[in-house]
Amino acid sequence: MLKQVKDFLSDATITFANQETMIGGTSLGLSGYPTFNSPHEIGDALKEVGVNVVSLSNNHTLDRGEKAVQSAIAYWEEIDMMYVGAYKDQLDRDDIRIIETNEDISVAFLAYSYGTNGIPVPDGKDYLVNLIDKDVMKKDIDEAKLKADVVILSLHFGNEYERMPSKEQKDLAQFAADQGVHAVIGHHPHVLQPIEWVKGEEGNETLVAYSLGNFLSGQYELYRRIGGVLTFSIHKTIEKGTERIEIQRSQFMATYVHDENETDYRVIPMSNVTDHTLENANEHFEEIKNHVSQWLPELEFIEE
Repeated sequence: MLKQVKDFLSDATITFANQETMIGGTSLGLSGYPTFNSPHEIGDALKEVGVNVVSLSNNHTLDRGEKAVQSAIAYWEEIDMMYVGAYKDQLDRDDIRIIETNEDISVAFLAYSYGTNGIPVPDGKDYLVNLIDKDVMKKDIDEAKLKADVVILSLHFGNEYERMPSKEQKDLAQFAADQGVHAVIGHHPHVLQPIEWVKGEEGNETLVAYSLGNFLSGQYELYRRIGGVLTFSIHKTIEKGTERIEIQRSQFMATYVHDENETDYRVIPMSNVTDHTLENANEHFEEIKNHVSQWLPELEFIEE
């Protein structure tokens, strides 16, 4: 399913993914919408294509209860995959996730969701899923800034199937910029939304991808088949004892999910999609490029 994008995903120093469903495994019984539970093999597949860290904080985190969360986390740990946004206990939750790169740049990951589809978080077990709360987020961001050079914030927010960010998304992006977050990776709408720079109150700029759409899914409406991979470079310089971090050269690969009779799903770089797969493929690709870059004209598009 991921063969055609594997090399691209593996090429990055760090590859981050939002894993929407818990990989609780077959022992709990696999299930689809509206309460998902996925096989452990999804974790194996993501590991194989180069993913280094997964967000588990979304509206489906508690679909199958604490048992599925704990089973999923146990497997993520078994395959040595960093996870963020859902945790096995409070001690685990208090451990800020940081990746140290060979370029001597440390990157912290935080993840939060707007909710859990009305499923209550068990009493005394808030660690099972991080929910969007500005006070909590500010505390976590401040701690992450003390421990790492770069802070990446994953937010599960917005309105499903809306191609432009909501007021709430805009507000939270501004909040993140004001706290000094370097980049926001958004998901939940299931369709692509524009990318932009948001200026923080200290004059800093935060790269915000409000929604990267669907990467691999079984949703069939056109825009829900389209997602993308955002890449950017992190540069650290030290001048007169002061460290400076810059996000540079943002690039985007648009992707399309193709299937044969609702089987044999493939994630294909959209530049490789032909009219045989999608009627007027090039016109759709151009429209997607214009849509995603409308607030970020310097965004480069990767075409295989």
